[in-house]
Amino acid sequence: MENENKTSKRKHDAYFRWLFANTTHVRYLLELAAKINHDIDTFLNQVNLDTLMRIPDSYSEVDDTGEADLAFRVNVSTGAQILVGILLEHKSGRDPIIFDQISKYIHSVMKIQDKNRIFSGIPTMAIIFYNGRDHWNPLKILEKSYPEYFRGKVLPFQCTFVNMADIPDSDGLACEDIATGMGIIALKHAFNKDKLLELLPQFCKFLDKMPRNEASCLLEKTSIYLAEYLGKDFLKELNMAFVSIGQKYGFVSIGDYFRQQMSEKIEERVGKERQQLEKQFEEKLEEKLEEKLAEEHQKIKEAVEEKINTARKMVSDQKLTIEEASTYFKLSKEEIMGK
Repeated sequence: MENENKTSKRKHDAYFRWLFANTTHVRYLLELAAKINHDIDTFLNQVNLDTLMRIPDSYSEVDDTGEADLAFRVNVSTGAQILVGILLEHKSGRDPIIFDQISKYIHSVMKIQDKNRIFSGIPTMAIIFYNGRDHWNPLKILEKSYPEYFRGKVLPFQCTFVNMADIPDSDGLACEDIATGMGIIALKHAFNKDKLLELLPQFCKFLDKMPRNEASCLLEKTSIYLAEYLGKDFLKELNMAFVSIGQKYGFVSIGDYFRQQMSEKIEERVGKERQQLEKQFEEKLEEKLEEKLAEEHQKIKEAVEEKINTARKMVSDQKLTIEEASTYFKLSKEEIMGK
């Protein structure tokens, strides 16, 4: 069971990581989170999101971080060339070592290679996004026994917690960035089939405004992600919910898309198998032809040798002169004499 949970969390985190590795999506996510979280709202007022830049994974020296660790750098809003860090951490279940994990990642990634600075690290805001089934707020648990004075100061970095259940559905549906809005709805209601069937089809009228490849990729990733939690039967129901609206707007439904994708994969596989069989057939045919040619060559060689031996015997027995044997057997005198 423990291994199953780990597998589920890893796939769950992978969707969050795929979606919010894009700085445009991150910006919309942070702005929506700021509407329900005072710390994020205050933080965003101090930075310039136009300068948001993702830190490549290759910067990390940590081997055991979760898949949802996403690190960014951003300039402060004053215009000064000063950087601060943003770390996004996603959890779909309780994690007792979350703060150790975040701390290790911050110390590994949030650095500046500038020899003139007296400190290589940068101040960082870590944001935990949670969308598990059970109520959980690790910050409140951590601060529980501390006096009021220490509230917000128990960690050596800034940290805040966002329960995605608190983001209103209306904000997700109204989000200007379709992928972010749809992703928030999918994450928020990942365990609630009825809500997903109610809300996700409402994005159909927006999806046809996206480039087809981007919309198809978003549908594929979201559907695969949700199927891990609600099963493949859920996709059939979601497809039925999409069909009527999708047809109205001329947009491919989830089911149509997956059928097309599967058909293309089958055609690709069949094509490769056909090429492989044709190659094997050609190689086998060539091998058979070579064997046949060698066999026929051997027969001809044996027939010629037999004719030469017969001619020699008839000459030896004085039944034919060598000139007569040469004419009769169509052999040269040298062949008959063995020269």
